[in-house]
Amino acid sequence: MSDERQGTAARLNELVTEAGLEPLEGAVAGRFGEYCSLLLRWNARVNLTAIRDEEGILSRHFVESIASARALPAGIGTLLDFGSGGGFPGIPTALCRPEIAVTLAESQGKKAAFLQEAVRVLGVSARVHAGRAETLGEAFDCVTLRAVDRMEAAVRAAAELVKPGGWLALMTTVGEAEKLKSAAGAEFSWRSTTALPGDDRLLALAERMVNAPA
Repeated sequence: MSDERQGTAARLNELVTEAGLEPLEGAVAGRFGEYCSLLLRWNARVNLTAIRDEEGILSRHFVESIASARALPAGIGTLLDFGSGGGFPGIPTALCRPEIAVTLAESQGKKAAFLQEAVRVLGVSARVHAGRAETLGEAFDCVTLRAVDRMEAAVRAAAELVKPGGWLALMTTVGEAEKLKSAAGAEFSWRSTTALPGDDRLLALAERMVNAPA
């Protein structure tokens, strides 16, 4: 690992620790350093994120996504990152929870190309769906959403892709949480809310109820 990426990995672990989380193992932190370098290079020509400096990416995107990944329930085998964009929280989830098979769904071609490159370079257990998530034709143990355009409509679409007994994981703000919960519909039972690093940020987790036999 280059000195620059070692420095990035060390700074990320400082921020993770400041957020009250356990630090990442060295190899995992190093892969986050590679991920950050890749984001910065691609962001110069593809608008992956409005945050364009290393410190902002580490503190706003990575730490929040790491906290979210660790808060997901045990036993999840498959996860869909709905509207993945620059890969948040799907790629950090794949790095922190390698037992989960992650699908990154992104309909914008240039962003999907970035995700393909990130998966290749980082060697994570993830696949990229270059299209709308609704066209996948399958359901998942968990579906995550973060900063997706037209979030309420996206939550309604994402809810349909959660298996009965599976989880919907919304990364949002305190002010937006209730209307997004409502958008998910009556089939979901909201189990927990976890505060995330950052101003008024939270992870809301809901389980899709299994219909009782008639």
